Amino acid sequence: MKKTLNLKILVLVALAALSVPACAGNKPKSETAKVITEGIRFCESTYPYNGGILIANFGTEQLNPLNKENKGYILYYKNGEVKPFIPADGNLSAPKGMFERDNYLYICDVNKLVIYNLEALDQAPQIVRFPADDLFLNDLAASGNTLYISVTNSGRIYTLYIGNPSDITKSALVKWLDITGPNGIIIDGNAMYIASYPADGNTTDAHVIYKVSNLEKPVAEKFFNVASQYDGIALSADKKTLYVSSWTPASVSAIDMKSKKQITLPVGEGLAGPADMTLINGTLFIPDLPNSRVLIYPIE
Repeated sequence: MKKTLNLKILVLVALAALSVPACAGNKPKSETAKVITEGIRFCESTYPYNGGILIANFGTEQLNPLNKENKGYILYYKNGEVKPFIPADGNLSAPKGMFERDNYLYICDVNKLVIYNLEALDQAPQIVRFPADDLFLNDLAASGNTLYISVTNSGRIYTLYIGNPSDITKSALVKWLDITGPNGIIIDGNAMYIASYPADGNTTDAHVIYKVSNLEKPVAEKFFNVASQYDGIALSADKKTLYVSSWTPASVSAIDMKSKKQITLPVGEGLAGPADMTLINGTLFIPDLPNSRVLIYPIE
């Protein structure tokens, strides 16, 4: 379903989340309360890379997920140390979901996809432009040589062939699926799970967790029916638990894949806007976007 994006409402929703307390739950172990703040400025996404994580930052003075200030940058965190990875080189404004393969890093950024050759970062990145009304490119997932790109405000998921990454701009964007508010996406085998977020700030019964059981014949069905403003999504290594983040209220929860029972995780105090998290070796890395921090929460 196509959504009309109201930027003012979207930004106010994000800022209002600052006042929303974290959900109640069992108290976390004291040794799990780890937070990354160094060098971070409005981090929307984390992604596993070379034994650590990449952290995508807006770098702006004000929180605006559709800004065009060209201040965006990527950090690299590993073993307690934060290092610059892609500086604010003028090519990124509001970097969100990321995907890496064969030393090419794909980054969602407002209404374009930015692709860096990690072996030649001194070269200008490739840019894939999207239709003018696709303003909120959000997340990426791949199956084989097909990259899937979610666009939250227009309600579209596209595919892009990435078998020739050195000349990706010759690949054609293909609309794969229309669905309400596609935000975080994850692929498991031939299935995709989709977290739905209302780009206009108005949650409806359609903003749930969806499943597409066959990538070749995409039909979205409701997998988890509790409506919310879902953002990040991750699957446990044993594929028994789906982890999702939501902005209403700000929380991260675990959903049993069979029973659909949901449990709120005690990821930390003051959670405001949990965004595109990633799960690595039993640990969730959760970007708290309005608070400019990443929470490190062991779960397995």
